[in-house]
Amino acid sequence: MTAVEPSVVPATPAARRGYGRWVAIAVLVVLAAAPLFLAPFATSTLSRVLVFALFAVSLDLLVGVTGLPSLGHAAYFGSGAYAAGWTSIHVTAEAPVPLLVGAGVGALAAASTGWITARSAGVFFLMLTLAIGELVGQVANTWESVTGGANGLTGVPAVRIAGQPLANAGFTHWYVLLVAALGFALVWTVARSPFGDALRGIRDNEPRMRALGYSTSLYKYAVFVLAGGVAGMAGSLLVAQQRLVSTADVGFLISSLMLLAVVIGGAGSLWGACLGAALVVVVRDALGPTLDGHGPLVLGIVFVAVVYLLPRGAAGLLGRTR
Repeated sequence: MTAVEPSVVPATPAARRGYGRWVAIAVLVVLAAAPLFLAPFATSTLSRVLVFALFAVSLDLLVGVTGLPSLGHAAYFGSGAYAAGWTSIHVTAEAPVPLLVGAGVGALAAASTGWITARSAGVFFLMLTLAIGELVGQVANTWESVTGGANGLTGVPAVRIAGQPLANAGFTHWYVLLVAALGFALVWTVARSPFGDALRGIRDNEPRMRALGYSTSLYKYAVFVLAGGVAGMAGSLLVAQQRLVSTADVGFLISSLMLLAVVIGGAGSLWGACLGAALVVVVRDALGPTLDGHGPLVLGIVFVAVVYLLPRGAAGLLGRTR
């Protein structure tokens, strides 16, 4: 008599959505409670993780969802940071004014350059975004009356809510967490909408999408502007967290590190981009000083290992486990 082995019933899409919802709530609760148990430096590092996680999510909207690899996305991140910092110094630091200004300037900068990049793809798109990023970095370095030049934009006051400055690291963390969660929800909603389905169709087969009647250039332009606006939002959070902006925040290094984070997490997976950004920030900012300056070497080794062992990143590993 043979024993009948129990069959494994795969989880339904509804069950997976319910599971993901509870995981997201648990993560938000842990992040919200973190300042109650962490030291100020660790809390500030966690806030930086959230800032760059939102930046990586905006980049993943281009790279993973639409198939447009960018090496100049820090141009819009830095533009939003400079705009939010300048507004806080010369106009008001009352929330949400710096946040809205940063997001608006990031979207405006993307709109003014996206009409060129949206007509290209592949290596041409990559090179155009690299050139735009270097151009914006040069402007930030020479426009000293606005950006502070090589010295950076310093003296940014703390964000105020109802007239009270968020000078405490814990209060700043909660503000960053709230805005980052809203930004992630926005990108998540767009990525799972019919508009997001069209973007994935462009990524997989753009000529076929054009044959079906889709204006692919218009779709790419729209998502480019949206990604720039979310990156500008992340830039405004960077100002709220560190209260200064430097030319390094608009440079090629930041763009390449965030592209690395997207690849490590798994292009197309928004939560994977968050994990990749967390790894990059922790290795660069927290572990870097203890590694005698070899943080970039560790990131390079991790990147090579992911490319060879996990072609779909951390998200692919979890999908395979399921």
